[in-house]
Amino acid sequence: MDDDDFIPGLLDFIQRSPTPFHAVANMAEMLAAAGFQPLAENDAWDIDERQGRYFVIRNDSSIVAFALNRPLPESGIKMVGAHTDSPCLKVKPNPEITQHGYLQLGVEVYGGALLNPWFDRDLSLAGRVSIVNAGQQIEHRLVDWRKAVAVIPSLAIHLDREANEKRAINKQQHLPPLLMKLPAHGDQQDAFHTLLLDFLNGADDSLAQADKVLAYELSLYDMQPPAVTGMHDEFISSARLDNLLSCYVGVMALIHGDGEHNNALLICNDHEEVGSVSAAGAQGTLLPSVLKRLCEDERQYSRMIASSLMVSVDNAHAVHPNYADRHDPAHGPVMNGGPVIKINANQRYASNSATVAQFQHLCDSLGVPVQRFAMRSDMACGSTIGPITAAQLGVPTVDVGVPTLAMHSIRELAGRRDACDLYRVLQRLF
Repeated sequence: MDDDDFIPGLLDFIQRSPTPFHAVANMAEMLAAAGFQPLAENDAWDIDERQGRYFVIRNDSSIVAFALNRPLPESGIKMVGAHTDSPCLKVKPNPEITQHGYLQLGVEVYGGALLNPWFDRDLSLAGRVSIVNAGQQIEHRLVDWRKAVAVIPSLAIHLDREANEKRAINKQQHLPPLLMKLPAHGDQQDAFHTLLLDFLNGADDSLAQADKVLAYELSLYDMQPPAVTGMHDEFISSARLDNLLSCYVGVMALIHGDGEHNNALLICNDHEEVGSVSAAGAQGTLLPSVLKRLCEDERQYSRMIASSLMVSVDNAHAVHPNYADRHDPAHGPVMNGGPVIKINANQRYASNSATVAQFQHLCDSLGVPVQRFAMRSDMACGSTIGPITAAQLGVPTVDVGVPTLAMHSIRELAGRRDACDLYRVLQRLF
């Protein structure tokens, strides 16, 4: 698959995946179309260990997919890990704020979001809603307005002359988006729940009518579609590149792996941006429980883990030409310079010399250039699901990712060639 085929698919996937729920639904659709069979955690599994292709979903927001074709204890599993969530603004349970005739939404910041870029954007809403239908049964439905329904207006420069030098954002006061102008006389209580119920009942005539909204997990997202940018079309500009780019690269590599040489597994966890401590997060039991069901004998399981490799894939910091002093001078990855191996002496990344060598050798076999990232010694280092998974399973792990600018902004930038090169490497891994 060449760049011209791969990149449009990546951008379409990101556009159709405004929340982790949508990302997992889209990956499940791709996997099913490629012959992977769905499994449920509460069912008994009848698995073909010689030529089986399966996937498991938890909480609608995390997914494990795997392809088996060789004895597990002897061969182990080549694994790729990524995460489905991105920093964003989530709607609070009782969100209505009515001021000066406007309806606004109370929101909570999810993860380490860069907040300034959220202002003056055309925002939409998407997520999962739990309802009671006309038959008095609980249903969980994915929703996406797919149009601009909200905006967070900036304060005019005339009213804040120091905005360009000293602008500070109060998350409670300054982030509630403007949703609509309220009628002069009307019931403002539960206005958002009413709007949500009306949307649900008008979205799909084939579904049973919703009688009541019980709960929801809704996020705001930017309506601007992903794009190929740069004078020579060398960059990708989009929301949620961290880390939907890695999810798409991983699922495509799994689908198009040759399925002969290695057992292969992809896990995409939710809640990485808030520490991974959840049932669907990397500190939860999803991956260990799946692996233990594949290899139930404890001794055989230990052999399998020792023979395995985890590649934790999460975007890396590209050196910013306007802020180059924020990087170690010898460790400034550039976009379109190849995948980045991430290394940290304090184990914020799980890479070690043995796993770095394996990934480097894999890239060398394809002629793919490799870069290395280490944080400035006087700055704190972020982390990934890599150290969590390595510690939980005891599996050899390497942390890698594509170099990215504006990470955790509402719109991020990555290299077009890097995404394709990483796909080639992970396909070879599988």
